[in-house]
Amino acid sequence: MSLVKYEILNKVAEQMSFTKAAEALGLTQSAVSHAISSLEKELGFALIHRSRTGVTLTSEGQTMLLSMRHVLDAEELLQQEAAHILGVTRGKVRIGVISSISSNWMPEIIQIMDTHYPGITVELREGDYYEIEHWIQSGEVDAGFLNGDKSDQFQYIELRHDPLLCIVSDKSPLYNKEEIDIAELENMPFIMTSYRGKNDVKVLLEQYQVKPNIRFELSEEVGIISMITHHLGMSILPKLVIDRFPASLRTIPLKQGGYRTIGLAMKHHASPVTKKFAEILKTWLDEQN
Repeated sequence: MSLVKYEILNKVAEQMSFTKAAEALGLTQSAVSHAISSLEKELGFALIHRSRTGVTLTSEGQTMLLSMRHVLDAEELLQQEAAHILGVTRGKVRIGVISSISSNWMPEIIQIMDTHYPGITVELREGDYYEIEHWIQSGEVDAGFLNGDKSDQFQYIELRHDPLLCIVSDKSPLYNKEEIDIAELENMPFIMTSYRGKNDVKVLLEQYQVKPNIRFELSEEVGIISMITHHLGMSILPKLVIDRFPASLRTIPLKQGGYRTIGLAMKHHASPVTKKFAEILKTWLDEQN
């Protein structure tokens, strides 16, 4: 059974589509289908369930995929270790990112890596904290950005405290304040961030036992800012996601403070390329201070 077939199954599982997997791998759809069928024949059972709505893994396929990812990770690590011995940094690193990191940090980080370490290929996969933690645990990414929850399953490097700020429109009674006591948000119309995993805004409100009038719960910051712009409520968002917004809005610090912790989580036995990515990221962040 070849590693190529393992990689093809892995990509099909990620994309849940033969067509998208073929595009990502630079193969024809028939070549992808043939590889999966050949692998199923070698194993003696079905790996993929095909239907009009797409493809899903069978229970046997899910079990085998985890083992195949371990094999693919071991092969990648082997190649990276060999390059490391030769004094060459080469390989692939897969990073799970949240949207604010992909737009604010990653462009410059990737530029640095392209310039100084052209042998390293960076793959980004965007999701929320819950998805990223799952991807690290399942081996779908080598490292990912999380918001402070530590786990024995991976090593966690704390990177930055990102302040939580109150966002109000020019129609809000709080608009002219220099700082806002979080107690003032009690019963105020509020647009809540909604995503799986630890929600820093909810944790902060619960800490001070404040219950705003939650009108909407949205997962995308652009939608939250649009709601505030139309005077439908206020919100609390991390500073990193609000670099650009309409002039009619203000960001106001909270009297009690509050922040989200951004860190990089990765496997305990991280590859040389993953360690190099973490090193470059940490150095770049230190230079921004």
